[in-house]
Amino acid sequence: MEKKKYTVAGTDIEEVKRLNAESGPTYNEINEILTQRLKDKKYSNSNRTE
Repeated sequence: MEKKKYTVAGTDIEEVKRLNAESGPTYNEINEILTQRLKDKKYSNSNRTE
């Protein structure tokens, strides 16, 4: 059995990693998604003929 690792404050490091993995996208991941969508929208709007 593996010994659990704790921070000085007593936080279970592996538990924090597990919870973070289940929490969804990070701020940076969301920022990348939004940036890409804005680029795609800008490109599609610039191709319009009126």
